[in-house]
Amino acid sequence: MATVAPGTRVGPLLRGWRERRRVSQLELALRADSSARHISFIETGRSRPSEEMILRLAEHLEVPVRERNALLLAAGYAPRYAETSLDDPALGALREGLEQLLHGYEPYPAIIVDGTYTVVAANRGIAILLDGLPEHLLTPPLNAMRITLHPEGLAPKIRNLREWRGHLLAQMERQIALARSTELRELYDEVAAYPVPDPPDTEPPPADPAPAPPFALPLRIEHEGRVLSFVSSISTFNTPMDVTVAELAIETLLPADPATVKYLQSLTP
Repeated sequence: MATVAPGTRVGPLLRGWRERRRVSQLELALRADSSARHISFIETGRSRPSEEMILRLAEHLEVPVRERNALLLAAGYAPRYAETSLDDPALGALREGLEQLLHGYEPYPAIIVDGTYTVVAANRGIAILLDGLPEHLLTPPLNAMRITLHPEGLAPKIRNLREWRGHLLAQMERQIALARSTELRELYDEVAAYPVPDPPDTEPPPADPAPAPPFALPLRIEHEGRVLSFVSSISTFNTPMDVTVAELAIETLLPADPATVKYLQSLTP
């Protein structure tokens, strides 16, 4: 659950989110049906905002659900959003739906991660990518970023590693800019410091002679002497009311060429 340091005031926190979103006091006031004067008073501590006003401002500033709880705590209110364990019976229907979704993507790889890229579920399609990785990377809890970028992980198999690594690090930087997460920052510092393996002297021929799709950066990864090509799609929940659910992301790796489709389908029993 969200926590705030003793003495933290809601005004500076709200100002920080407003500045992070590059929104003026007047613009925020117009969005929230308030006044620039009132927003200024809230930020300087001259006015204590109501619980409803905090949630309204947080909504217009697109503050993550976990941080909305932190804003409420800083103002002296109780948290509004629960943080329910995925093992809780209350989320049983959600778990069942996610399991069906992952199964439906097979034989294509798909995983579900939380806000720090810890893998909470995966389908059988992901197994071909993890084949041969050392045990210390596969010991729960698995971390998708660590597995992908570690020099003993998938990194040596990724044929466009520098591009894909740059994409993943930029993705993490955007998330860090949008949310206060010490864990995510520590993970970023760790994986960004991993040495980048040298490219192989010889590279297996591409799985398909067609050029890479122009609509998305492909992940080109070697598997048993062939190069598979995927594009990544990430889905999140709309208007979540629970911290756990808000931080879940479903990533699917869709084949980027016909040869990858054919190969993956050939593995289906």
